[in-house]
Formats: sequence, C-alpha cells, structure tokens
Amino acid sequence: KGVTYQLEYGTDTLEIHEDAIKSNQKVLMVDDVLATGGTMAACCRLVESMGGVIVGCAFLVELTFLKGRKSLEGREVFSLIQY
Repeated sequence: KGVTYQLEYGTDTLEIHEDAIKSNQKVLMVDDVLATGGTMAACCRLVESMGGVIVGCAFLVELTFLKGRKSLEGREVFSLIQY
C-alpha cells in the first residue's frame, strides 16, 4: 500500500507492506527531523488508511522556523531538540 504526497520541489511516494499494520493497532511515529511536516503527515495518513491509530509523532530535532507542527495539527508531537 502506498501514498504519494507533495514536496516543496515535486512529489514522493511512501509504501508499506499490506499486513504491517492491524486494525486499531496503536502506532508511535518516529523520525529524526521535523522540518515542514509533509513526510510525517503522509506517513500518518498511510498508517491510518490501514486502520492504525497514531498515538503520537516523535522527533529527535525540530526546525521550528519551518512550522512543521502545523502539518500535524491534532496530533501529539514531541521533539527532543528545537532549533
């Protein structure tokens, strides 16, 4: 299963194996950097389209000046370091 999403300079596609997420399975999304939030938002949509429940989005570093949290409104977002 896959989802295509818009980047600042084009498009990209994320894919996941069809049996990777079970219905109502709780999922914590983790990535290294939160920039614009587009990739994580697409990942969340993909997991939710498979029946998963996003419990939060966690990042090591957040580039606050890019306002990536706006793309993830309504979700729990945690970042260890903010620049």
